[in-house]
Amino acid sequence: MNNILKLKKKACIYTAVISVVSFFALNSLYFAARCANVRENVLRLHIIANSDSAEDQALKLAVRDRLLETGADIFYGAENIGEAAEKIEFSSSELENRAREAVKEYGFDYGVSVNLTEEYFDTRAYENFTMPAGYYRAVKVVIGEGEGRNWWCVMFPPLCLPAASGSGEPERNNGGSLHAVLTDGEANIVEQSSKYEVRFKIVEIYEKLTRRK
Repeated sequence: MNNILKLKKKACIYTAVISVVSFFALNSLYFAARCANVRENVLRLHIIANSDSAEDQALKLAVRDRLLETGADIFYGAENIGEAAEKIEFSSSELENRAREAVKEYGFDYGVSVNLTEEYFDTRAYENFTMPAGYYRAVKVVIGEGEGRNWWCVMFPPLCLPAASGSGEPERNNGGSLHAVLTDGEANIVEQSSKYEVRFKIVEIYEKLTRRK
């Protein structure tokens, strides 16, 4: 009789453990799926400076400001990532020209390349939102030799304004809204990221393990 009770007790414990593990596994899969939707519906901006010198880093931010201003005009009327990417493809030469203007105004003669690509990004926390790790479509801008520190944010929807302090950190742009391209649940994950720090880390670990070479 005691053995039967012990077996029943063990069975109950195993069932409870399996239930808890299954719950967290399903919850993590659901969260990862929402992160995938976030990645699929935004366009990142990735700018690489010529070098890490103070002058080249300041130039990087000047190019950033010019491209964000230009991008706001280019994306006018775009309602989703497909339309935004199409507009960028037809406007890459305009973006390059505007970037070169900024370079010239700063007294440099560096070349600038602007390409729409797909890149891997680590989890990135900004002041008011967090972008989960993984592959994104991105406007990649390389200034000169492209050997300096990066700057990256979200170009569509237009969430990032030039930082007035010159620190390189973006400010939230009230003219752009994640709710315009994401479901409320997906947008809340990004905007209320402090609630999901552990799950963001799990997604990042998974994305790194499955990262394409």
